[in-house]
Amino acid sequence: MEDVKLTPSTEDYLKTIYEITKSNKVVRIKDIAKSLDVKMPSVVNAVKQLEAKNLVIHETYGYIELTPLGEKIGKKLDERHRILKEFLSDVLQVDSTISSQDACAIEHYLHPETVDRVVKFLNFLRLSPDGEPGWLKKFKLYLKTGKKECDKLEDGG
Repeated sequence: MEDVKLTPSTEDYLKTIYEITKSNKVVRIKDIAKSLDVKMPSVVNAVKQLEAKNLVIHETYGYIELTPLGEKIGKKLDERHRILKEFLSDVLQVDSTISSQDACAIEHYLHPETVDRVVKFLNFLRLSPDGEPGWLKKFKLYLKTGKKECDKLEDGG
């Protein structure tokens, strides 16, 4: 991602800063700590790492700003999380809270090509001229009943 090497932890910090900037004009250390449920010294350390990679600007005891590169990467991280959560929730029918936790857990380890395929798969489903494919309806019915009830639905996939 932009030739900047980030650990899963620093990715989480950068994504959180990006998310906070979407709703607040300013980002403070305490905002990040609260959002991630971590101690403020941990945030200070992570912000220093992000600053060293030219992803944020932080005046001591001041606000944190994303650099243009930080904003670009933060946006990509945020989109990746949203897409994976959507796949888990909408296609696999995983509970929203669980899908958010799982998306956060797996997003750091998927190859960009895999994430791209998930995006294309979701777009394919959205662009289906007949709406939700029959096989997805059957899967949802199977999750509800535990039975393969194909005769209740027309074969759409």
